[in-house]
Amino acid sequence: MAQSSPVKGLGEEISSVQLDEKDVLKVEEDDGDVVDPWNVTSKSLTGVDYDKLIKKFGSSKIDQELIARIEKVTGKKVHHLLRRGVFFSHRDMHTILNLFEQGKPFFLYTGRGPSSDSMHLGHLIPFMFTKWLQDVFDVPLVIQLTDDEKSLWKNIKPEDAKKLAYQNAKAIIACGFKLDSTFIFSDIDFMNPAFYLNILKIQKLVNGTTVKAIFGLQDCDSVGKFSFPAIQAAPSFSSTFPLIFGSQTKVPCLIPCAIDQDPYFRLTRDVAPKLGYVKPALMHSTFFPALQGANTKMSASDLNSAIFLNDTPKQIKNKVNKHAYSGGQATVEEHREKGGNCDVDIAYQYLTFFLEDDEKLEQIRKDYTSGALLTGELKKILIDTITPIVLQHQEAMKQVNEEVLRQYMTPRKLKFDF
Repeated sequence: MAQSSPVKGLGEEISSVQLDEKDVLKVEEDDGDVVDPWNVTSKSLTGVDYDKLIKKFGSSKIDQELIARIEKVTGKKVHHLLRRGVFFSHRDMHTILNLFEQGKPFFLYTGRGPSSDSMHLGHLIPFMFTKWLQDVFDVPLVIQLTDDEKSLWKNIKPEDAKKLAYQNAKAIIACGFKLDSTFIFSDIDFMNPAFYLNILKIQKLVNGTTVKAIFGLQDCDSVGKFSFPAIQAAPSFSSTFPLIFGSQTKVPCLIPCAIDQDPYFRLTRDVAPKLGYVKPALMHSTFFPALQGANTKMSASDLNSAIFLNDTPKQIKNKVNKHAYSGGQATVEEHREKGGNCDVDIAYQYLTFFLEDDEKLEQIRKDYTSGALLTGELKKILIDTITPIVLQHQEAMKQVNEEVLRQYMTPRKLKFDF
């Protein structure tokens, strides 16, 4: 990978950044944080410093004022992932709320890169939140499965990547998205004229030097990697989906995603006005930590680094008890005296994602911090919390047969109020 970019420029649109082949729009701090679309690492047990990331990327913090406005506009209590700062950063969310208040439409866009046949708990986070957004705002949603990307970066045969995409689509459907408002597509299968036309328009505006600078590509990388960013950018524009939006080419888009995907959409936001389109708005989430700690990476090749959605209750229990990094002390006596560290304890961190009861979570934090709650007891609470979630998802997946899958993945007109 190339060198990190200067601080200046990361908060600007691409067109205003002076880039050369050695500048990469990623975070690489002296403290060891590295964030780009393919790598997320940190030397700190507490993980990435998100306040620094906001400054580097030039996004805006999701503060209490914005949360209060979302509740006022929607008339609904915000999702616990918003209340707890899991979704912590945004671009132009106030614009989306303005549109909603005026009765003007927008649509949601998110995605998944299918690299294994089973998703893990961390993959659920953006879809849980996106479902809440779909329910609260009652807007259409498009979900991109980037099987082409995984074929290029993971050295997977395109045919195999497409199979993984369809298997992952079943897991996504099991999250409960509304059929009349949701379209899920594989890039390999959905390369239709409108999609490709927007890809081509974007490609004409972005040169190889810029792509190398943003994504750290090298001359030896395949031409497919250089062209892919335009493919991920195109679904941000309503004209990519004429069956959904008809002749409406300027319907705004809101993209919930992990913040490592932001470089794609900084590029997208730069080219949008040049094409006469609307810049997409974004809501960024933090990263879901591996069982071994926030400074390690979950990997499909390491089955013990994550809880997978096809794990059995026994596997879940064993993984949490054996592999979840503890913030507790070395002995019971020492733990009772000094208490545990919730900032690094993975069982507690996972509960912040999946335990919806704020009061219960706060009591757990106090008890563990004081030493009243032991590590083994905390892990049991986590096991009892996530096992039903995984089992419920498995039951929902059983209902996603080939006909249901076909319905979600068939291009069609969605529920959409102009």
